Amino acid sequence: MSLDRITALMTATATNANLSEDLNRLTQTEDELSSGKTINQPSDNPYGASVVVSLNTNLSQQSSYSANITDGTNWLNTAGGALTDIENMVQTVRELAVEGANGTNSASDDQNAAQEVNQLIAAVKQAANTSYDGQYIFSGTATGTAPYQAGSTDTYQGNSGTISREIGANETVQVNSNISSVLGNGGSDGLLLSSLRQIASDLSSGSSSALTSLGTSDLQNLDTNLSSLQQMQSNVGALTNRLSIASSAAQTMTADDNTELASTEDANMATLATDYSTESAGYQAALQAGAQIIQQSLLNFLSS
Repeated sequence: MSLDRITALMTATATNANLSEDLNRLTQTEDELSSGKTINQPSDNPYGASVVVSLNTNLSQQSSYSANITDGTNWLNTAGGALTDIENMVQTVRELAVEGANGTNSASDDQNAAQEVNQLIAAVKQAANTSYDGQYIFSGTATGTAPYQAGSTDTYQGNSGTISREIGANETVQVNSNISSVLGNGGSDGLLLSSLRQIASDLSSGSSSALTSLGTSDLQNLDTNLSSLQQMQSNVGALTNRLSIASSAAQTMTADDNTELASTEDANMATLATDYSTESAGYQAALQAGAQIIQQSLLNFLSS
């Protein structure tokens, strides 16, 4: 083969290689413009791609934690509202007990007060049966069962199981409270429902010994129960604050990861648009020049 033929073949090969390289560069720029990302496949930037995978994993975890924090916060807010309602009703019963213990009410007044206390007992149990998202929040893990039944039976229907939410790496928070430790489990256990029923009974009796009990043992027991209730409210409030702090931390970490993700993979659209225009014009010019070169080389090849 003559030197002219070798030169023509090499010229055509080199021209095609250059055109292919220009086209690949143009195609990559076009992909980045279309996706808005500088990394569309790992080969574009192996290290950057690994960073993107890590950041997306972190963001997925933070999203899960944030959802758990929101759910836990809503659960605790619902519990806090129910406990506040119960406290308000217990305070009303306390006022009725103090009035009855003073001995200034008529028998009819005491009977009416007893009936009001019984109504408040039913309301306390109803508040204890509060649900969130279709789940009874004071039933332990038996969230499909109401903690207390209506009527005179005060047996607790739930269990002592705990419900927790994962709010961070290796960090969980219990969101449910054992309401039976305050309201009781029926009978004369000395807890809140038992104390309320004793007050209703003593008001209804109207005897001097019953009225004396109202001002002594009944109020003492009720105050003890009220203190336990307030302690439970305080615990719920502390947990709510903890979740609020966790929520702020999760939002900060999410924002930081999103910022780093954007700086790693987001494309500069203005720069890309300019590059695409330049590369496109260059490629078209290269095509025209290449066509002339290859045509001349082919003629030289054939003539030799």
